[in-house]
Amino acid sequence: MKIAVLGAGMVGRTIAKDLATKNDVTSFDISENNLALLHGIDRITTRAADLMAYDQYAQLLEGADLVVCAVPGFMGYKALEAIIRTKKNVVDISFFPEDALQLHQLAADNGVTAIVDCGVAPGMSNLVLGRYNELMEVKSFECMVGGLPKQRIKPFEYKAPFSPVDVIEEYTRPARYVENGHVVTKPALSDAELIDFEYAGTLESFNTDGLRSILFTMKHIPDMKEKTLRYPGHIDLMIALQKAGFFSEEAMLVKGKEIRPIDMTSAILFDQWKLGAEEPEFTLMNIVVKGIMGGKETTVRYFLYDEYDPTTKTASMSRTTGYTCTAAVNMLAEGLFTEKGVFPPELVGKDEKCFKYILAYLAERKVIYEKIFVCD
Repeated sequence: MKIAVLGAGMVGRTIAKDLATKNDVTSFDISENNLALLHGIDRITTRAADLMAYDQYAQLLEGADLVVCAVPGFMGYKALEAIIRTKKNVVDISFFPEDALQLHQLAADNGVTAIVDCGVAPGMSNLVLGRYNELMEVKSFECMVGGLPKQRIKPFEYKAPFSPVDVIEEYTRPARYVENGHVVTKPALSDAELIDFEYAGTLESFNTDGLRSILFTMKHIPDMKEKTLRYPGHIDLMIALQKAGFFSEEAMLVKGKEIRPIDMTSAILFDQWKLGAEEPEFTLMNIVVKGIMGGKETTVRYFLYDEYDPTTKTASMSRTTGYTCTAAVNMLAEGLFTEKGVFPPELVGKDEKCFKYILAYLAERKVIYEKIFVCD
């Protein structure tokens, strides 16, 4: 199969490498430096391209059997729409803020299967909820997730495989969750809690707008929330920067030049938050689904703790996000999921075959989700 991967950032490169074990892959990016890191890898061809030239996608993707969209979030919706118009099946991890379900009819009309938000969270958290929504009467869903460096370096104690702009958006976009059947909106970074986790110790959690599609696809569940995890103290630092205006998108005049504070902050944090090529880090996710199964109150917990792989020199966040995406790509290639339209992972995970396929694919790559059942 010929697969086009749009975006050759840290996660995009991991996706390309994994897919190239069985397929011919063309990796597209505007950055020659990103593409250079893929040069010489068997079955990967690199091609420099401006992926914001959406009207060129038909020519760009000619000959591809399937597409992976791994562009930055601010480009994601338009990129996905352009891919769908080329009539190519696509798996997307761009995590854009717009509602992907708005493209459902366009995808169905073009005979396209588009699986969106197919990473770790959103992604695997949705998949788990989708499966257990078929098995039990779900009363509540909670996901806590974070990727962190093992070495804590002041002041931020944080590193990211993603663009700082995408991370900052988590700290500024109002967070929606569901309480007693009603959607509640609070500021991001709110409702801080200190929680002890296996392997990672004490972390602080805070509200982020991570429920995304399940706000619409799982309206019957009365309580749902997602929270992000960082080392203690990170919240106060981000709130201080926000209150001081460093995250503002409103241009200001500095020495006769207009500048948006968010652009300056992102440029500064790019180096501060850049994850080293071989820097040890980990991903932790705790998913808890509660409800009634077989007439009994039941709690299902899925727990992930994954670290940087020194053998393949692959970051954990790249592994946990990228391999979920490539699992879905292979699942589509093998014909396990054939519905047409736009599908977030909870609508894929409802199918037991698809759910088990993705978990097994991840386990083969040593990304292990531990399942724990508790029945009252």
